[in-house]
Amino acid sequence: MVVTKPRALFGYIAATVAAFIFGVNGVVIKLLMDGTGIDGFQVTFLRVVGAAVLMGAVLLIRDPNALRITRKQIVPLIAMGVVGVALLQATYAEAVYLLPIGIALLLEYTAVLFVALIAHFFFREHVKSRIWVSIAAVLIGLATVAEVWNSTLNVEGVLWALGASASLTTYFVLGERQTGVRHPMAVGFWGMAVASVFWALFSGWWTVDPAVFTRVVPFSADADGIAGPAWFLLVFIVVLGTFTTFTLGLWSISVLKATRSGIVATSEVLFAFLAAWLILGETLNVVQLVGAGIVLGGVILAQSARDNRAVETDLALDTTEISRPKESR
Repeated sequence: MVVTKPRALFGYIAATVAAFIFGVNGVVIKLLMDGTGIDGFQVTFLRVVGAAVLMGAVLLIRDPNALRITRKQIVPLIAMGVVGVALLQATYAEAVYLLPIGIALLLEYTAVLFVALIAHFFFREHVKSRIWVSIAAVLIGLATVAEVWNSTLNVEGVLWALGASASLTTYFVLGERQTGVRHPMAVGFWGMAVASVFWALFSGWWTVDPAVFTRVVPFSADADGIAGPAWFLLVFIVVLGTFTTFTLGLWSISVLKATRSGIVATSEVLFAFLAAWLILGETLNVVQLVGAGIVLGGVILAQSARDNRAVETDLALDTTEISRPKESR
């Protein structure tokens, strides 16, 4: 179906808004952890539970049949929920707490390269030769951002970010192949639901005093600046930073070609740097900014290396028209 210009324009707007919110979300997570003392695992538990409830409610109202799963889908959905959602959200939360947010997101974004390589070597998909240029650009850019000659980055934070990259790769690979036969939001719901069960066992959520969410916390690096209740930050993370970005991204890829949607999604990195600078005062030197630009260029190349397929950091979706499972007869 040919996409009309007005519809395509709204698709670009939706994708950009989703990228903006996702970029800001890392800052909000950091403020919540600093202000309340809860750790990345506990933030992740609250985030995935809230998102699962919202997604489940939407599906129950709009399409209850989409929630059905078959036996063959159980194991992949559990794997995606544990590795691609539970561990992804937790490793990212820990990474942004220890690293400048933009750098954490750049490291996580290397998953785009790994997905393209896996698609080529394991699933025999055609991948354009530009992927090799992309890999070289990302490696050089990351080395520059990290200033490996000075070792200025927190090593633990780098390891958490690379763990997030590995989890995101799993999320993409399993998610792409699940959404070919399932409603994408149903895949998101089951992923969040499995992650909720996982972190209900291991996050230590029961040690969190609910009163910390009524605590007034700063909404920026300026202790004397704007402040408000911690629960407001949590609501932002769940409703806007997770559910809304998912919904907007889902709609945008239904009206835009995969490569275009994926390239727009890379603006998340720019928004993350901007938000961290404006709100937290996190800055990079000139050399690191050049390195960040090289990494971002490499990621964009990788996004366009697969034929009409691309990936987004907040969505593990088949980037073709949204398909629903056929009703059983």
